[in-house]
Amino acid sequence: MGENVVVSNMERESGKPVAVVAVVTEPRFTQRYREYLERQKLFDTQHRVEKMPDGWVALPVLGETLPEQHLQELRNRVAPGSACMLTRLPDPVPSKRAQGCSPAQKLCLEVSRWVEGRGVKWSAELEADLPRSWQRHGNLLLLSEDCFQANQWKNLGPELWETVASALGVQRLAKRGRVSPDGTRTPAVTLLLGDHGWVEHVDNGILYKFDVTQCMFSFGNITEKLRVASLSCAGEVLVDLYAGIGYFTLPFLVHAGAAFVHACEWNPHAVVALRNNLEINGVADRCQIHFGDNRKLKLSNIADRVILGLIPSSEEGWPIACQVLRQDAGGILHIHQNVESFPGKNLQPLEVSKTEKEHWLYPQQITTNQWKNGATRDTRGKMLSPATKPEWQRWAESAETRIATLLQQVHGKPWKTQILHIQPVKSYAPHVDHIVLDLECCPCP
Repeated sequence: MGENVVVSNMERESGKPVAVVAVVTEPRFTQRYREYLERQKLFDTQHRVEKMPDGWVALPVLGETLPEQHLQELRNRVAPGSACMLTRLPDPVPSKRAQGCSPAQKLCLEVSRWVEGRGVKWSAELEADLPRSWQRHGNLLLLSEDCFQANQWKNLGPELWETVASALGVQRLAKRGRVSPDGTRTPAVTLLLGDHGWVEHVDNGILYKFDVTQCMFSFGNITEKLRVASLSCAGEVLVDLYAGIGYFTLPFLVHAGAAFVHACEWNPHAVVALRNNLEINGVADRCQIHFGDNRKLKLSNIADRVILGLIPSSEEGWPIACQVLRQDAGGILHIHQNVESFPGKNLQPLEVSKTEKEHWLYPQQITTNQWKNGATRDTRGKMLSPATKPEWQRWAESAETRIATLLQQVHGKPWKTQILHIQPVKSYAPHVDHIVLDLECCPCP
């Protein structure tokens, strides 16, 4: 699987490694994993165990990587049947033992001293306006948009950013704004300190290089990238309709063994990064980049699998996803969506149109097999996660039906669709979950 995670040279420019390597696994295996790592003297006591956005747990380890023999031991003997991957904690939190002074406390102390040295009175308003969290990309720190908003900061000049960077141990600073609504997902990021926004990030042995001022990068998608990396796609042709810098294109090529990927992207800055990332990860010969609006894509009847990795919804890409699926054998759609859920709200029955009802004329196989992960299939053969929310299932069934209708319209013959899996990725906002639907699509005999 190529699971060696190494700390990049970029991170050592500050004089010390700022990344922490961690083993990611499910919560139920955490205690057994930790006991093993402590016995082997591999557990990093200087940093906190962290919960990932989708509920998995990251256990920090010592050194720049963890030998494969230990990963095999964890999976096969320590917790048989468990899954684990190596990742890198972008902003590791010191453990209580290691905390003499937290980064936020150090920032407050140094900025307040500097501000008062400039003759400005330090106030509770200014303290409340300091950042409490950030993303670390090597020697660049990306601040959230909800900090340094008070008018007093504007008169303090560029030396303010040098003080902030020094307090947090980096050389460059950028501040996040709203994502552009222009469809290209261009982040409104301002470079506050430094001469460029290019950074590198390593996930599961894959190196991503990109400009944080021009391209999106979500740390919350790490477990979905690990999941698709574990799929077996040998010999398959894929179409990634929203490739970005290669978030999912690269795991499918590097780890899942896809034969070829057609990667669609219309942000020119992301295309530059994608082309570079394909080269540095050694898979450029197995990928073709299609620059421009994917709704005008000329491909058809080619894909075993289609990735629709756009949120809040990839619905505009559904017709083209149906168009590129193989007409003889069909394939699998990985459909990303933000789904709202409201605790206690009564759900109304789905209204199904006449054309959508035709989808149910081709009954799916009935099975009640118990699956290894505790999930079961319902009477229509769908894979249900033990933690699936009713709203996720409801949206997935609606999507399943609508895509069956689209497939019939595109190909001129009936198709059947089947929910294989519903995967939570992260909580996007209160009562809004980013999920992925794995939908199998097959032409009817």
